[in-house]
Amino acid sequence: MPQQDEQVDHGRRTVNWLLGSSLGVLFVSILYPIAKYLIPPKIAEPTTFSVTLPWKLAELKANSGRIFRFRSRPGILVKTPAGEVRAFSAVCTHLECTVQYREDRQDIWCACHNGVYDLNGTNISGPPPRPLEPLKLNVRGDQIIVMKG
Repeated sequence: MPQQDEQVDHGRRTVNWLLGSSLGVLFVSILYPIAKYLIPPKIAEPTTFSVTLPWKLAELKANSGRIFRFRSRPGILVKTPAGEVRAFSAVCTHLECTVQYREDRQDIWCACHNGVYDLNGTNISGPPPRPLEPLKLNVRGDQIIVMKG
């Protein structure tokens, strides 16, 4: 009789193992697509670290600002009242809203929470904790090329 009990016990273990592994496969086949949907894929950054702007230097009037695309984020080009050209990341350091140039006040402003930056990109009022990230400019003739600083 002990031999028959061992066979029954072995059969139960095999059935339990098959049921357990089938349930495991079922859960993985359900959870994997859900996890792939909830976790967004990483978007590769372009490998170029410079962009040629579509505007000519002579087209830009003093005391003006323009938004442009730099890699996957916005940048801002500012021509100061004195005629100097500067470029910064246009992403506010507070909550990543896009900043804009205000000609009347001659500053860079974030409309989300009233953050203000001076023309050097330094945060001067509001909640932004850090200055704007500066970008390097290279002017070749009348072409403006912006590079990662």
